Amino acid sequence: MLILNAVNTFYGKSHVLFDVSLEVRRGEIVALLGRNGVGKSTTLGTVMGLVPAHSGSIRFRETEIIGRKPHQNAMAGLGFVPEERWIFPTLTVHQNLLMGIKPGHLGKTPVGGWTIERAYDSFPQLAERRNQLGGILSGGEKQMLTIVRTLLGNPELILIDEPTEGLAPIIVEHVNTLIADINREGLTVLLVEQNLQACLRLAHRIYILSKGQVKWAGTPKDLEESKDVRKQYLEV
Repeated sequence: MLILNAVNTFYGKSHVLFDVSLEVRRGEIVALLGRNGVGKSTTLGTVMGLVPAHSGSIRFRETEIIGRKPHQNAMAGLGFVPEERWIFPTLTVHQNLLMGIKPGHLGKTPVGGWTIERAYDSFPQLAERRNQLGGILSGGEKQMLTIVRTLLGNPELILIDEPTEGLAPIIVEHVNTLIADINREGLTVLLVEQNLQACLRLAHRIYILSKGQVKWAGTPKDLEESKDVRKQYLEV
């Protein structure tokens, strides 16, 4: 579904991604692991079009998407949940959710797709707070709102950046359950996550980045059995 081939990305003159190649197959959860500052979030931003790729290829559903704007990628079926959450603090929960519906898609939801009604049925906590401003929600509620708002765009592939950062353990478990549930329902996921144990439980395959390069790729079982790899690239 998504193939990156030899992607290079710069911030100004700073070379951040070096020939990054990876693949996300339909129906998978693929996790990107690595220490802070190695290029994981930049990889997601490059796929979404928020950070322009300098060279290489990014193909989504067999179509080259390098050079496209973020809204074009969103309309093509990519969803993005940023680490910063980017909710609208002065809008209500309901208004934030409405912002997730793609232009022209009101009343045209795919069969089995996400609607406001389904969102409220699936997440009663958001329904209870539908008239509250986004800015006064807790961290966990903001993360839930961000993920559900993205789901309302009915993407085929969702990019999720550090969804559990700064959340209480009970909320972390809730968010991880949500990711597993939406994947079981058929949504493909590319996940950036610092929590190794969560990735080992959730992911079908894992890539490890270090200094902007893919240094290792394999299954969770492979990584569990590779103590040297974890020590070299993941342990602080």
